Amino acid sequence: MRAGAGALALLVMVAGCSTSGGRDEDRGSGTAISISPLDGAADLPPELPILIGAAGGKLTHVAVQAAGRPVAGVFSPDRTQWRSERPMAPGTAYSVEATAAGPGGSATRTVRFATKQAAKTFGISTLLPNKQDTGLTVGVGMPIIITFDKPVTDRVSVERNLIVQASKPIDGAWHWLDDKNVVFRPEKYWPTYTKVRVTARLAGIRGGEGMYGKQDYVRDFEVGRSQISVANTQTHYMKIERDGKQIKNMPISAGMGDVLRHHTTSGIHVAMSREDVTVMTSPDASPGQAGYYETTVYNSVRISNTGEYVHGAPWSVGDQGNSNVSHGCVNVSPENAKWFKNNTLIGDPIIVTGTPRRLEATNGWSYWQDSWPAWLKRSRLRAAPAEALL
Repeated sequence: MRAGAGALALLVMVAGCSTSGGRDEDRGSGTAISISPLDGAADLPPELPILIGAAGGKLTHVAVQAAGRPVAGVFSPDRTQWRSERPMAPGTAYSVEATAAGPGGSATRTVRFATKQAAKTFGISTLLPNKQDTGLTVGVGMPIIITFDKPVTDRVSVERNLIVQASKPIDGAWHWLDDKNVVFRPEKYWPTYTKVRVTARLAGIRGGEGMYGKQDYVRDFEVGRSQISVANTQTHYMKIERDGKQIKNMPISAGMGDVLRHHTTSGIHVAMSREDVTVMTSPDASPGQAGYYETTVYNSVRISNTGEYVHGAPWSVGDQGNSNVSHGCVNVSPENAKWFKNNTLIGDPIIVTGTPRRLEATNGWSYWQDSWPAWLKRSRLRAAPAEALL
């Protein structure tokens, strides 16, 4: 999906207009060709498109090259206009040759121009999902997360070139957390077994004053089966449903709640990592201070940025199913912890209910906490159906 983008709009160009690059006319044929940018222009802003128009005839041939490489473009249905599919690249020399034919004959025009160098460039430092951190088969709650290596101020230009394609119909939108981080999620969970392609067409795209994208990026991944876990801190059980059918009901022990920070956060968490061994330390006490702890746990699934996991806790097995005694994690038995870690996909929703401490939408990947209208408030182009991935 190119959020908020519609079909490619071809601009109407009037031959002879001073901004259209002038026109060449075969006086015998009455056919004119207009080209923008102007012949001989230099230091052009790269974000401009290349536009070609014909009056008194139709375009029969267009050849555009950027530093010797072909440039793709689109004809209008009547072949009187042509527009480059993408903006120009910085620091690049272009040549255009166009021919148009009319009732009285044909005309050909050739122009050359060049864009200015980029003062600086930007790219993507992290694109999730990826093979190393999440695997390329993910849960139905997995967001697409992009982190740029430099702050982006022209969010509209960049967001317009972040394209999500899906093999099943979805409505979705990008959401800017800040100038370096933008996240995509559908309105509802991904449909199961959906193939997804993310394309960031950033090469030459303006990201800010004098700053342009270095290259394009493509990432393919697949959404697997649906597995949704609901941990009820009042009943002390976690029900696990796979593709709509309950497959487990595990006894748990959640945060003891003696202080607010020891409540497990209630809300829609998303599995962020699966860890064989995790060393947990108290976030609010140093060694030697009251309340300090350092504990090694096994078979854990991380669900937030504030130290919450579903993990094995042999010391609380007697409390699991009847009492909350943890510092905020969801405790399960060692056997259940191993099963849960091995059967969880990164991106699986893990919902916690029954506590007064609300999960923040920016705590980990808990973006489903936002309502759809709230999510759209930080999108520059709002929602649109995903483009079909064939």
